[in-house]
Amino acid sequence: MTESTTAWRKSSYSGPENNCVELAQTSTGTVIRDTKDRDGGTIAVPVSAFAALLTAVKAV
Repeated sequence: MTESTTAWRKSSYSGPENNCVELAQTSTGTVIRDTKDRDGGTIAVPVSAFAALLTAVKAV
């Protein structure tokens, strides 16, 4: 996923400190980055893998 993202979002549960992750949607999936190091790279996750991640997290 090298295409551009539209907007980065941070969880509303995050505090004002930069100690969380941000997500951005692309046409092929989700891109994730660390708020402490926004220029440090991203992790690109296909739609199906991100959906499985959310399902697993919600089950905990």
